[in-house]
Amino acid sequence: MKILVTGGAGFIGSHVVDAYIEQGHDVVVMDNLVTGYERNINQRAKFYKMDIQDADVLKVFEKEKFDIVNHHAAQMDVRRSVSDPVYDAKNNILGSINLMQAAITTDVKKFIFVSSGGAIYGEQVVFPADEEHDTWPLSPYGITKLTGEKYLYFYSQTYGLNYAVLRYANIYGPRQNPHGEAGVVAIFTTKLLNREQPIINGDGKQTRDYVFVGDVVRANLNVTSYEKNDYFNIGTSIETDVNEIFDHLNEFTGDHAKELHGPAKPGEQLRSVLNYEKAKRLLHWKPEVMLKDGLQRTVDYFSSKK
Repeated sequence: MKILVTGGAGFIGSHVVDAYIEQGHDVVVMDNLVTGYERNINQRAKFYKMDIQDADVLKVFEKEKFDIVNHHAAQMDVRRSVSDPVYDAKNNILGSINLMQAAITTDVKKFIFVSSGGAIYGEQVVFPADEEHDTWPLSPYGITKLTGEKYLYFYSQTYGLNYAVLRYANIYGPRQNPHGEAGVVAIFTTKLLNREQPIINGDGKQTRDYVFVGDVVRANLNVTSYEKNDYFNIGTSIETDVNEIFDHLNEFTGDHAKELHGPAKPGEQLRSVLNYEKAKRLLHWKPEVMLKDGLQRTVDYFSSKK
């Protein structure tokens, strides 16, 4: 099949591209390289340096005739969405609509949309949250991801577009960008390896569900052949606070740093953890990489890049 991966030069998208190519698919990458890197792009993939908001997106769809769109491209920094919600909405809502419109115009068979279980549920009342949990996102980022899901439903009901939504927890692993405000594992790892002091926001007791990127790739492969319109949490059902993440990474990099805290950030949830039973039942997927193993692999990757 011919598959478009938007954001295919980025952290998660590039791993998905590699896996699709390994399976024998014909893969095209679309990325504006704002947060992605050309070095991440598999040499066997065709590359368009293009923003998903561009009017020429439709021309690419008409030329390439995609079977599947796997949409990873996004403005994914929660804090930037709080400080600049207009920028966030243009990227995550208007960009996604542009892709969906091109998909129905060119008879794309399936649209895989990456959402955020960590952001769309808001402050949870059930732990871990399943897919039926109320959605009250606390950030513009969460709002835009939920809006993308609603637009997919519209395109499905009105034009028959087949879709699947993957609601990611907090993904970490090799190739994660350590230079933004998002991605605490990559940020802490890089600072610790450079003998710089990481700053833990607030008391560090805010919890997240950390899932290794390799496990997430398997979820993408499994959902590609899933035929129904549906949405799935992709997480581990395990809560881990930021202090514990710091402790593990500090240990793996030599125990050189003290635990130092700074002010809490606005728009941050206190607790987030996802129930993955639906993905286990219908996609035959479950996380396989334990946290300490995944963190060690991540440290090894960044160490090798120094």
